[in-house]
Amino acid sequence: MKSSAELKLAPGFDMLVATIMKEAVLVLPVDYNKQKHGMILRLERSSIHDGDGFRTVVFFKGCPLRCMWCSTPESQSSKIEHTENLTYGEVMSVDQLMTEVRKDSIFYFHSGGGLTISGGEPLVQADFAAELLKQARSEGINTAIETSLCLPFRQVEKVLPHLDIIYADIKHIDPEKHKKYCGMDNAVILDNIRRVDARAKDIKYILRIPLIPGINDDADTLHGLGAFCAELQNLFCVQVLPYHRLGMDTYRKLGRSYPLADVVAPSDEHMEVCRAIIRSHVGGAC
Repeated sequence: MKSSAELKLAPGFDMLVATIMKEAVLVLPVDYNKQKHGMILRLERSSIHDGDGFRTVVFFKGCPLRCMWCSTPESQSSKIEHTENLTYGEVMSVDQLMTEVRKDSIFYFHSGGGLTISGGEPLVQADFAAELLKQARSEGINTAIETSLCLPFRQVEKVLPHLDIIYADIKHIDPEKHKKYCGMDNAVILDNIRRVDARAKDIKYILRIPLIPGINDDADTLHGLGAFCAELQNLFCVQVLPYHRLGMDTYRKLGRSYPLADVVAPSDEHMEVCRAIIRSHVGGAC
């Protein structure tokens, strides 16, 4: 296993982050209402990994972070992107999305599933996200978000009243390493995690740690993450998820180098060791 110091990053990664971090503001045609329309990457149906039961997942486009292990690089830019054979992104309305979401209502009813919004980072389009979640909940559809909580809390507040489940990533406890590997430090993220916790009494609140070999899988980092999670009062559980390289081909299609090409997925044994460290702090590790 490689240490952080041994990781070989793709050439030009720092320059890439500096350039694309400017795209944190959503790019939509000027005549579109940002509460009623959003930039959407795609929809996925019958997901079982993005919340309870069978879920329809709406992937939003645009994210301020540039995590080196991102599995959906096509979701990072707020702009529509084109490759030789593919187009990533389209402007859709709440009504258009709800028409698609309703098609799976029978599965939500029988499985306890619902709608999950993901990304990218849905909070980049918080007004639109709130409107979509509000409409879904008004129709009795369970709602969830997958978020990095990396934007100002005023964005987070817009969606909180319309959520049943929150999945929030916590990627590293060290601010400098977080900035190195994700493009920004973690001050806003950690503060938002605490502030959401204070309001999550009626929300199923789950933190996720993506375990990246050589970046956040050492004992000191995991103990730090576990100790932070142990401070929270309304946390349902902590999930430790294994690193994978499923997005590598998309980087190629976009003409970009994958920064962690030499990093391999952790073994089941190593995953269990890491989960045990988190469990030593938080009994609700899952």
